[in-house]
Amino acid sequence: MSPDPEIAATLPQADQPYKVMAIYKFAALPDAGAIRPALAQFCCSQGIRGTLILAPEGLNGTVAGTPSAIDALAEWLFEGPDFAGRLEGAEVKYSHAAEMPFLRMKVRLKPEIVTLRAPEANPAERVGTYVDPRDWNRLIERNDVVLVDTRNRYEVGIGTFQRAVDPGTDSFVEFKDYVAEKLDPAQHKKVAMFCTGGIRCEKASSYLLSQGFEEVYHLKGGILAYLEQVPENESRFAGECFVFDERVSVGHGLKLGDATLCRACRNPLTAADRADARYVEGVSCPHCHGDAARHAAAAERQRQIDLARQRGRAHLGDAAITDAAEARARKRDRADASRRANGS
Repeated sequence: MSPDPEIAATLPQADQPYKVMAIYKFAALPDAGAIRPALAQFCCSQGIRGTLILAPEGLNGTVAGTPSAIDALAEWLFEGPDFAGRLEGAEVKYSHAAEMPFLRMKVRLKPEIVTLRAPEANPAERVGTYVDPRDWNRLIERNDVVLVDTRNRYEVGIGTFQRAVDPGTDSFVEFKDYVAEKLDPAQHKKVAMFCTGGIRCEKASSYLLSQGFEEVYHLKGGILAYLEQVPENESRFAGECFVFDERVSVGHGLKLGDATLCRACRNPLTAADRADARYVEGVSCPHCHGDAARHAAAAERQRQIDLARQRGRAHLGDAAITDAAEARARKRDRADASRRANGS
């Protein structure tokens, strides 16, 4: 199931060697455990890397490979006998990358594809109203709509929609506490929610409906769909969108963002964070500057990476991560040089 030719032509960096597929679908998969080996074998045979999560409630994940490998996987998922059409209508996003953004391939079996621990939330049976990215601005500009970011605080910190409420959660499970403490179906008549790719806000919408909220909306395809489809000059999204791979973040048009990761606490870092006096590359950042034990471990890891480089050897695991970070830096440098050359 390749993207529509018209859409494919607009994909960012379409000439880059790796194709990235983000996919999720809430669907009844009681045989998820039986499907897992075949799915893992197929991905490995195609040289695909990333993570796919299987659960009785559906499939979720992001993977990358050559364009032909990802196209073959899409055909296997949507047309093969293992899923037998149960993934029809899945939310799928494609993008491209200059470097392989994942270190290995993992197919995990879990109780939920996105963990909320609320059995009453069943998106396969009931969800809120999907809102197309092109209609999102009109909805969130209404004064009678409460706009809620269902992501975690570290994601919200590098970018979110204007006027959005940050629940201040460290995990999606905590979203239930936020709803219980801050939202009231008698008072908040219209609630609109969003997340990275649509999966968390889809499940959150099902949960809110189970709690008596009447008008619940969620952004179809999430922030990624919005950044791809809505022109930057019309955008109400400020900052960048955190993604769960070594790209770290993307901006409008799904172009590679400027954020990097703190190797000590794994928080995404903006340019302002990296300019902070508490930032030491590979060791600490403004988010974890008070954690001495974590800094000691990170400093030792960074020392080993530096030593391995001096000796011309790759440090296991971290080398791939560091190389990806350097590739991002080189790309930003080329972009800056191009802007200067064009006088922009």
